[in-house]
Amino acid sequence: MTYPPFFDQVESILLYDPLANFLGAIESGVVEITYLDVVKFAGHSCPTVAGAFLMAKLGLEHLFKEAMPHRGEIKVMVKGKKEIGVNGVVGNTIAYICGVSDETGFKGIGGKFDRSHKLLFDQEIEGEIRLQRLDNGAYVDLTYDPSCVPPDPRMKELMAKLQTGKASIEDRKEFQRLWQERVEKILLNKDLWPKLVTFV
Repeated sequence: MTYPPFFDQVESILLYDPLANFLGAIESGVVEITYLDVVKFAGHSCPTVAGAFLMAKLGLEHLFKEAMPHRGEIKVMVKGKKEIGVNGVVGNTIAYICGVSDETGFKGIGGKFDRSHKLLFDQEIEGEIRLQRLDNGAYVDLTYDPSCVPPDPRMKELMAKLQTGKASIEDRKEFQRLWQERVEKILLNKDLWPKLVTFV
């Protein structure tokens, strides 16, 4: 499988997954979520998916400090409705990282490891996203704004060519290069992270 090399340069997210440990799926239950993992989950790499990854990473680091987050024990709340804009993509991507789901999720074993009803949309929160610990109720609200990493002006014309079927092979490759170049800047330029992700 071939993908942009910078995917492997993005810092991964480490979590402890008690369910994976209980069932012997992952030794010691320590799960590593990479950017490539969320690309596979979402089916694409874009500024929105990158932003969801960043919000999860920075939000969990802020919420758990030096401790390892417990996967499946974090509530993900989204301010907007799931059918509007990219709310569904963002919410589902962060929920995947946190190991939780909506009402359709895993119901647990003997009253433990319940992953359901922990992804909630249309919530009255300060930020776009709220991550909340279930053990102590602590939470963090975050917003994401990629405008400080604007798209290359050439992308608009190239996108139009691709959508109308008039793009050459070279046009398609250049569009893909410019598209992923923006994602790379978002994920690898740590100096920009405070502008990209804001704690509310």
